Amino acid sequence: MGITTISSRDFNQDTSGAKKASRNGPVVITDRGKPSHVLLSIEEYQKLTGKLPSIVELLAMPADHGADIDFDPQPVHIGIKSADLS
Repeated sequence: MGITTISSRDFNQDTSGAKKASRNGPVVITDRGKPSHVLLSIEEYQKLTGKLPSIVELLAMPADHGADIDFDPQPVHIGIKSADLS
């Protein structure tokens, strides 16, 4: 797995070549000599992101833990007057 580096100008002129190079590893695209973007194959991208839990999974409470929580909310009185609709 090698890293290929190309300029943004070369990338614009040969996008298909950059896509082919990404099959062998990341392609670093430079802008004025400095790295600005990285092109990855979808498989490599999924390896990086696919195993991370989503925010929903991170915040989810296991089903067997819900019974351990006592939840008895008190009514809230905020002092709003009824509207006169007559």
